[in-house]
Amino acid sequence: MKIVEKAKIWFGISLAVMIIGLIMGLVQGLNFGIDFTGGTMMQIDLGKSISVSEIKEVLSPFQLNEDILHAGDKNQEIIIKTKKALNTDERQRIFEAFQKKYHLKDDALRQAEQFGPSMGKEIQKKALLSVAIASLGMLIYISSRFEFRFGLAAVIALIHDVFIVFALYAIFKIPLNSSFVAAMLTIVGYSINDTIVVFDRIRENLKYMKKKDYAMLVNNSIKQTLTRTINTSLTTLMAIVTLYILGVESIKEFSLPLIVGIGVGTYSSIFIASPLWLIFKDFKSRKMAKFRMN
Repeated sequence: MKIVEKAKIWFGISLAVMIIGLIMGLVQGLNFGIDFTGGTMMQIDLGKSISVSEIKEVLSPFQLNEDILHAGDKNQEIIIKTKKALNTDERQRIFEAFQKKYHLKDDALRQAEQFGPSMGKEIQKKALLSVAIASLGMLIYISSRFEFRFGLAAVIALIHDVFIVFALYAIFKIPLNSSFVAAMLTIVGYSINDTIVVFDRIRENLKYMKKKDYAMLVNNSIKQTLTRTINTSLTTLMAIVTLYILGVESIKEFSLPLIVGIGVGTYSSIFIASPLWLIFKDFKSRKMAKFRMN
């Protein structure tokens, strides 16, 4: 199994996805959800659980491009979110459509309000700060447990995962919302776990290495941990895919970036983090050899 020898291919694939995502993001813009753009929110008590498809049929004449969430103990309430800034009359007409269809009383309209994008900016700042703090903490932890080159490779792979997921969301115009931010922070923790497993095996194999063939060392370490990595990722993906298929809209919003992120995180642990460590290791070896020659 020759993985690190083909590092240029793996790096090229990741770079190509990032560039395409960047171009798509600049040309057509990111599809920010209502949490980032602001809009209108309405909460209505329907008195019983109604499917999302049926709710969308009621809302179809208004062309809201809405997000629907269920609420309440028995999912009898719905929360309608739209990027459109609806005035009082427009919100009342929407409620009257539900009132007529389901014979609702006036107090069935729990709340209706407009909100701006200020919450979105706050989420963005805190998310970036959280990723930065997490990356710094992981760099310190892995550097102390292993060595600085391990930590640097792991953090670069971590940032790679975040950029790749963002690029895929830009390419496929998938909405970015608060659930996406929460999922990304989860992915940061999950991705580093796989990387540490591979790095731990590399560190153990370093003790028994007879000749300085670091490429063979990394390839063997990846091979030894590959079954564990794939089994762990597949088991996790099976659970999350099930949630995505059977879950309500809010669960799907959280599950989708997790599915993408786990796949990207598994890829980076094998094809990005380990080859990066080898590059850093070879750079140090060449530097030391040049120093001895001088």
